[in-house]
Amino acid sequence: MNNGILYNERLENDAGQTAVSPAGIKTVWIPAGAFTMGSPADEIGRWDDRESPQRQITISGGFWMSVYPVTQEEWERVMGGNPSRFSGGFLAKLAAGETQGRRPVEYVSWYDALVFANRLSIMEGLSPVYSVKGGTDPDAWGRVPKGGTFLRNDAVWDAAQVVPGSNGWRLPTEAQWEYAARAGTTTAFSNGTQDWNDAASLDGIGWFYFNGGAMTHAVGLKQPNGWGLYDVHGNVWEWVWDWFAEYPVQAQADPAGASSGSVRVIRGGSWYGSARLARSANRFIVNPFLRIDNLGLRLVRP
Repeated sequence: MNNGILYNERLENDAGQTAVSPAGIKTVWIPAGAFTMGSPADEIGRWDDRESPQRQITISGGFWMSVYPVTQEEWERVMGGNPSRFSGGFLAKLAAGETQGRRPVEYVSWYDALVFANRLSIMEGLSPVYSVKGGTDPDAWGRVPKGGTFLRNDAVWDAAQVVPGSNGWRLPTEAQWEYAARAGTTTAFSNGTQDWNDAASLDGIGWFYFNGGAMTHAVGLKQPNGWGLYDVHGNVWEWVWDWFAEYPVQAQADPAGASSGSVRVIRGGSWYGSARLARSANRFIVNPFLRIDNLGLRLVRP
């Protein structure tokens, strides 16, 4: 509880209200609303085949979203270990004045994210969201798939389902992520910047190839967006729930993406890439078993 707000309260338009979960995850309330998803034809740097057509999206219910990408210390608290490449060996370099545990966790797959979300839910006494192999206990799911010799998805884990009525932690849908990242803006970036080449304006909101020093950075050091979310542009990519598919033309309410596919969507850009990839509307796709040192996650819950 924080600022007198309880998780089981249903807020109206109190965007920016914060609460801290029992496990120490700081969250901010994202109110219900509507927005235009995708990018306009004249947005600098847009990918026509992935960001169009623009269409109206309604987010019918508000939700809590973690203020920061999941950090290394948060991951270790729940999982008992730290998979991050930027935590040891030759990649252990740390920017002056920053704390290792506050860096975002990376080198986690979409499958890893499901395990983390359910274990966090169980730790906090919530009903787990994801069902794999007919159950919600990650310990019964077996070893997390790594792609195998031929780098194939795992059909059983790909068939993961959301348990109706569950109140636990989960990956945001792609629509929830973009809605929250925009925080009411319609520009390429949430601070009003339109041109991804405008390094002077973008330096203040995130870590990219031009200012990241080829590494991750502790979360929360740049400016937040209008709803109090940090690091939605740059630092590490973030997994979302959705399979990749072309956008439909019609307006939608609470879309959860395609029912099947071969690649999942990631959002937000990273330290290893141009700011073009970190625009609010940009979509990137990877296999769900992939683990790389610029890919992490951010969670939501009702």
